[in-house]
Amino acid sequence: MLSDQLIRIIESHAEELTRGTLEVLQSSPHTRAYHGLSANELHDRLFEIYHDLGHWLLWNTDQSIQARYEELGKQRFKEGVPLAQVLWSLVLIKEHLRDSIGSSMSADSALELHRERELFRLIGRFFDRALCYTAEAYEREASRQAAAAKATHGMDQAGSSLYKRLHIH
Repeated sequence: MLSDQLIRIIESHAEELTRGTLEVLQSSPHTRAYHGLSANELHDRLFEIYHDLGHWLLWNTDQSIQARYEELGKQRFKEGVPLAQVLWSLVLIKEHLRDSIGSSMSADSALELHRERELFRLIGRFFDRALCYTAEAYEREASRQAAAAKATHGMDQAGSSLYKRLHIH
């Protein structure tokens, strides 16, 4: 089982991880749309990830991951952030976390190495699910809005046609 100590290290460094990741997201060419998003909102969302990571990793609460990242997918679609950039942001968050863990920990024993590998496995699982739930919700929101726009456009055309037939301008 994963060491509580490793989780506590991540959670106790949540603010530092958040600041570093915020810099990455707001400067990466893969996340240009994030450069214009509210730094405060991004900070809060990133901090939530790092602060609550232990809960998500240890208790495999897939439903909470699903709910959280479906919300993110819908929100980013509404903000006009391209899906590729949303997914890149999650990849960059994961990479920053793994790089930070790797540079701050030294696996001096087989047990510590095992714990670190288990942590990386669980982090990978968490972010894989976050990516999928985000993409699914983003695509559902895009389809929903496209259908709504099509329905509205169809009504506009039908109404316009009626006005023309009635000679109302």
